Amino acid sequence: MLTNLLYLLLLIIGIPTGLWLSKLCEEELKAWRKRLFIISVICFVLVVVMLFTNFLYKIPIIISLFFIIIVCLTIIWRSN
Repeated sequence: MLTNLLYLLLLIIGIPTGLWLSKLCEEELKAWRKRLFIISVICFVLVVVMLFTNFLYKIPIIISLFFIIIVCLTIIWRSN
């Protein structure tokens, strides 16, 4: 139960982290917008692949990849 709450908290923290990074790196966002989208797509593909594996640390890796997706998409959203 506590682990699931920590995972949810980590995913929620991804939004303020993306907002903070987008404010911190405004100049680089124009050049990195496509790269961040590609990183998000690659992370999503890795999440789908991880769902079908029998790996011991599958859930923490999926949560970490979702954190990366949330941060990247928040940065892209703020750069528009």
